[in-house]
Amino acid sequence: MADNFVQTIDLRKTYQMGETAVHALDGLDLSIPSGSFTVIMGPSGSGKSTLLYLVGGLDWPTSGEILVDNDEIGKMDENSLADYRRNKVGFIFQSFNLIANLSAEANVAFPLRFAGMKKKNRIERAEDLMEKVGLKDRIGHKPTELSGGQQQRVAVARALVNDPPLILADEPTGNLDSTSGQVIMSMLDELRKAGKTVMVASHDPRMLTLATHRVFLMDGRMVDEKQYLESISISS
Repeated sequence: MADNFVQTIDLRKTYQMGETAVHALDGLDLSIPSGSFTVIMGPSGSGKSTLLYLVGGLDWPTSGEILVDNDEIGKMDENSLADYRRNKVGFIFQSFNLIANLSAEANVAFPLRFAGMKKKNRIERAEDLMEKVGLKDRIGHKPTELSGGQQQRVAVARALVNDPPLILADEPTGNLDSTSGQVIMSMLDELRKAGKTVMVASHDPRMLTLATHRVFLMDGRMVDEKQYLESISISS
């Protein structure tokens, strides 16, 4: 593996719930190599999604550092952060987050509007990605006309439209049946093989078969696999 592409140093995120402080991340030190497929597992509330949102520049840490490709996110101004999110990160959400009144093709092309790309080139890029995710015949369909698995494939295409080196996927199979989930897993694996750095937060144990690296979280802290499995056994 190459050098670390993502690194967190004493990363903390605290939410205030009334008079109670909830530590979503509690001093997390993490190193993610370039070109790896890292699966982050943990029970609900363990900090998985919080970690991805912070690395993706969608939320701010309470304290600590996040370095991506040697750039410290916390030191970026709004313009630099917008450039980072547009060019370095592709985010795949559990709920797809597609724009309901736009076609699948338009959803994929949408981020390119902010990159200043001409409409003709945006359409060509979106069509190419729709073909790669096996949905060329669904280009004109709106999200409500697509199955859950098809919507997630559109979301994958959208995440790739700017060719980002880092792919963050938050429970990408969570709303899918087993067959559609397997398709998404295979797509993520192909992205890793193509040189992308992939980080996936998931409850899906099948994801571990693709992992080059595994991270287990409990109460915002990293634990070993044995501790994680013991906690799952107790809770079930």
